[in-house]
Formats: sequence, C-alpha cells, structure tokens
Amino acid sequence: MALRRRIRWVARHGLIRRMVQRQMRVGDLGARLMMDPTIRQDPFPYYDELRARGRLVSTSVALVSAHHDVCLAVLRSPDFGQMRLRFDQVPGILRLGMKLGGRSVLGPIEPPSMLAVDPPEHTRYRKLVTRAFSARVIAALRPRIEQIAEDLLDEIAPLRADDPVDLVAHYASLLPATVIIEILGAPVAMRRQFLTWGAGAALSLDVGLSYRDFRRCELAITALHRWMLSHFTEIRRAPRDDVLSALVAAHDHGDQLTLDELSSIAMLLLGAGFETTVNLLGNGAVLLMRHPDQLDMLRAQPARWAGAVEEILRYESPVQRTGRLALRDTAVADHPVPAGSFIVLLLGGANHDPAVFTDPDRFDVARPEADQHLAFSSGIHYCIGAALARLEGEIGLQALFRRFPNLALAGSPHRRPTRVLRGYDAIPVRLSSPEPTVHSALTALHSRKQE
Repeated sequence: MALRRRIRWVARHGLIRRMVQRQMRVGDLGARLMMDPTIRQDPFPYYDELRARGRLVSTSVALVSAHHDVCLAVLRSPDFGQMRLRFDQVPGILRLGMKLGGRSVLGPIEPPSMLAVDPPEHTRYRKLVTRAFSARVIAALRPRIEQIAEDLLDEIAPLRADDPVDLVAHYASLLPATVIIEILGAPVAMRRQFLTWGAGAALSLDVGLSYRDFRRCELAITALHRWMLSHFTEIRRAPRDDVLSALVAAHDHGDQLTLDELSSIAMLLLGAGFETTVNLLGNGAVLLMRHPDQLDMLRAQPARWAGAVEEILRYESPVQRTGRLALRDTAVADHPVPAGSFIVLLLGGANHDPAVFTDPDRFDVARPEADQHLAFSSGIHYCIGAALARLEGEIGLQALFRRFPNLALAGSPHRRPTRVLRGYDAIPVRLSSPEPTVHSALTALHSRKQE
C-alpha cells in the first residue's frame, strides 16, 4: 500500500513538483505563482505583474491570465472543458507510474467528481442536486442559519473575554459545517471529524504536493469514503427527505448513478459545502477587524451587509484559481490556443483587475461593482452553493459583530497551507477589547505627537 501510494505521488505530483521547482529557480512567474510559499501570503502584487505582461501569458507551466474579461470568457466558452489528466495523453513513463500506482482515491479533481467532468456527465450530476440548492430552498433556510449562528455564539460567550479564542475552530468552521450537514442529512455530531477530513481532502486541489501532504490527503479521502459507504447503508434502512437519500435512491432504483458517482457527488457536496464558506467567514472577520471604518459603516447601514459579503468575496477570494483545457483549436484575447492547451485562470487576480474594479486594492463594503467578481467561477461550472455561501456569510458575520462589538485580533491569523483555497486555519481573537489603561492612553498620545 505504501509503495503504491509513493508511486502514485511520483506520477501525479512528484515529477510535476520537481519541474515547477526547477522553473521557480530561474524566475518563471507562472511556476512561482503555482508553488512559491512566499507568494501565498500576498499574491496580489504578482497578479499585477502578470497582468502587466499581457492578457494571456505563456509560462513554463501553462497559459495564464489575471484579466477579468479573459477569465470570464474562458469560463463561459464551450471551447474549454475541465482540466484533468487523461491517461491516454500522458507521457509513457507517467502512464506506467499511474498504472503501477493503482487506482487513485475519489478526490474532488478527478472524474467522476463534478469538478472534473464536462457535459453530458456534468449535466446529469448537477440535475440531481440542483433542486436542493434552489433560491427558494436557500431563502427558507435563513431562520435555521440564524439559529445555528446564535447557538454557536452562545457557546463562545461564557469564555473569558480577555483570553484568546480561535475564531475558526469555534465559529467560522462550525457554522457552515453544521448547515451543510443538516442539508445533506449527515450526523451533526460528526462535524469536527468532517472538518478534519475536509481539510485533508482540500489539499488535493493543489498541484505538486509534497509526499507528506499527498499521504494526508489520500488518507482523509479514503476515511471519508469509507464512512460515506457505511452511511449509505444506514440511509437504505431508514431513508429521509434529504439530498443524500435522494442520491442513494438515484443509484439504487433509478439507475442514474454508479456507486463511484454516488460517492463522489456526496463527498464533494459535503466538503465543498463548508470549505469555501469557512474561508469567506474567516477572511471577512479579519478584514472587518482590520478596517474598523468599514465595520462602522455596516453598523450604521445594516442593509449593506449583503454587498459587504460580495466585497469580501472579491477582495479575498476563497478560491484563487481554476483551470481549463482547450477542447479544440481556438483563440483567446487574439492569442491562438491549440487543442489540449491548459489555461490557468487567476480568479483572485481577475477580482483585482482595475479595468473592472476602481482602486481594486482598497477594501470598500459600499463598492457598487463588487458583485462582478468571479469568486464562484462562471458558466456551467458556476458554484452550485453560491447562494448558500452568501447567506451564511451575511448572517454569520453580522451576528458575530453584533454579539461581540469589540471583537479584536489577539495575534496574527495563520494562513492555511493551500494555494487554490485562500483563508485562515486559525484566527486568535479577544471577544472584547480591554478598557484603555492610563499607561496605554499616554503611550497613544505620545505616538500621535511623534507623528
């Protein structure tokens, strides 16, 4: 098992990792954007640099764009499909490695995942779950999401106000996890376990993983898959009116899904149902704590909260990049793109494109064009849970700052290790700021005089 996993890692990540690292050493920007850990903390200057080089830039890794109009066009174009590794297209040595390594786990970026297939398979999968995420269904969830948020805040409130609290562990992760678990009909008591498995599975979205991360990822997905198969058996014994029960019925009675398809869709809905929103809530909380003037505006004008969520999604996009494969010879931004070419779309860069967003590096909750962002992608692969994420962001952040009006950072938030997903895995906060002492007041006065 360990040898096969090592072979899978070499074939799927190890060789790519070595190639990209080599290109990084010679200064290739595409390679640096893909793997350079120094860029992860603040990638936006590098997005600007790439955007200045052209609308579609050829790098050693792939064609890359950080222009909003180019990204939007590719996402909506029928000439492009999902980026996935086809067995018949890889070099012989990689093909041998993939064969010797055995079957890969049912990860989110390999078929039959909805993230890795095109029509007609994608259309068939999406049709089975769309109804559960319709605008009417999501709007009806508002009272329940509000109650979950208040219950979680009730659990935090007794903690000592001056002791640091991890906002991710106690709130930002638990809110969306509880909501999606209830929607799917999974046991809420397992939400922390699902979060642990989800964090491991999310690593698979990046390329060039270290062996340590690859192993963690495979073990997490395998454990979740094993649990999901067991849960399907429980559903068959006592089916309910929820998404997972409907998917099991589609497999057992409708012959609409294979077992792999059923498992892949169920795991994706569970993981994607909280991963992006954890980042949205965490990013939003940190931005508002660091921009008290914007928080004051929201307190004075609560109707702006929905727009504030759009600005958070734009400014700190939870998903920073995606990719597409040219299905046929085509052209993008007057640049010929042969069939089989890969294009990396830097969504985080597109959402800071000055051609669309005035003064894009300024965080402005009143920004009128904020909803033009591509944080949820576009086209047929537009995020099916976008409306739910928006609602959870609006309710979750508003409830948080209403309950703890003096919420403040108690240290530096810690970025999660992923590059595709941008967020925090730990945010130390104090629930209320201590009253200023005479010493601190004199220090502040002295500092102002020095300025």
